[in-house]
Amino acid sequence: MNMLPPASGEWTSGEWVEIGDLEAIPRRGSRVVKTARGDIAVFRTIDDKVFALEDRCPHRGGPLSQGIVQGDSVTCPLHNWEIGLADGRARGADQGCAKRIAVKLEQGRVSLAWADLLETAP
Repeated sequence: MNMLPPASGEWTSGEWVEIGDLEAIPRRGSRVVKTARGDIAVFRTIDDKVFALEDRCPHRGGPLSQGIVQGDSVTCPLHNWEIGLADGRARGADQGCAKRIAVKLEQGRVSLAWADLLETAP
């Protein structure tokens, strides 16, 4: 999945960027959206809920998109930190948070909030 630049002018804070079909994201898996501000991991749960987080574990920057999705969390592939998909927060004794990106799912199409993408750390 790749994010396309705006067709005309600048995006405004209330807009959504459509990134593709839900079916392009495997259940219990993810896809990466490349942006100028960094990669976004878009996750799909077994029951077709969709979440998006900055693709960096808060621990050591591991690629969350390569982690294992279990229920409503993803396990970082580097050091097994469990990160909540809904809020980006580390679970258990671990502390830290991956930035959450708002997601909209309509008629099988996935969109991300443009304002959240602008705020993603480089």
